Amino acid sequence: MSQSETIATFEDFALNRQLLNAVDDLGYTEPSPIQQKAIPLILQGHDVLGIAQTGTGKTAAFVLPLLMIAKYAQGEHARCLILAPTRELVSQINDEITQLGKYTDLRHVALYGGVGPKDQTETLRKGIDIIVATPGRFLDLYSKGEIFARGIRYLILDEADKMMDMGFMPQIRRILEVIPRQRKNLLFSATFSDRVERLSQEFLEAPGRVEVTPQATAAETVEQWLYEVPNFRTKLNLLAHLLENKEVVRAIVFTRTKTVADNVHKFLGRKIMDKKNLRVIHANKGQNTRMNSMEAFKAGEVRVLVSTDVSARGIDINEVSHVFNFDVPVIYEDY
Repeated sequence: MSQSETIATFEDFALNRQLLNAVDDLGYTEPSPIQQKAIPLILQGHDVLGIAQTGTGKTAAFVLPLLMIAKYAQGEHARCLILAPTRELVSQINDEITQLGKYTDLRHVALYGGVGPKDQTETLRKGIDIIVATPGRFLDLYSKGEIFARGIRYLILDEADKMMDMGFMPQIRRILEVIPRQRKNLLFSATFSDRVERLSQEFLEAPGRVEVTPQATAAETVEQWLYEVPNFRTKLNLLAHLLENKEVVRAIVFTRTKTVADNVHKFLGRKIMDKKNLRVIHANKGQNTRMNSMEAFKAGEVRVLVSTDVSARGIDINEVSHVFNFDVPVIYEDY
């Protein structure tokens, strides 16, 4: 019998009572497959390579053991660094730390660009245990002397494949140069491309590999439809027609580029929708605009969210009834 088969509840991980109470508050009952496999390995001190898609419980699979290992606030400087490719994903991971760590005194901060660094630096100066950051903002604050990196003992790369696609590898390599060599490493990715494999060989030491779904497969609960259309204009009209269906309660429309996202947003706003029910997010939108749009969508105040696939990578939102892939992503596994 495998270890994951013997784990039926979160109690079986031997987590402390503060974490178990937070898990209960969130209504989590059974650990997901990625949690069953990854949490014991991390608690045992192994490097871990996790291949898992969004929505599998991946974030809690590394946050829970990190909180258990860190235990309580100590010292002034960060011991854990979590790197993620987008502001939204950094914010989401930080929110999960807030929820799961609510009964601990652990201090954490989300560092990302698009907003001034004042509040972020003030939080760092008060003392910090866990940093969640985009690579660029981390290096920016490190270069200004706001981050002491020599205390970091755990490094987590989340959505590693997307970080490589977005050109973050030079920044990640610079970060690896300024943090201690003696550390534990966790790498999570939705896909296991050749580049991710090379990175894992360079970055991880004798890792435990955890893969919970075959690469690039849809969740079993998803019903898929393919529409073949001849041109862009027909695609727009078909999308508008499909969105008029009352079964489409809350929908995300993914596009490949910022320009297409804006064009789809404008077309839907003119053609069929009250603009209060429609938002668009991409890299050219201000940070506050993006976060407000995401929160309004999560709260059900917005019916349709148009997004580039890069902007929404790793975002996990409940109760989305439909997802429309207006374009095939540049990296086809992102579908």
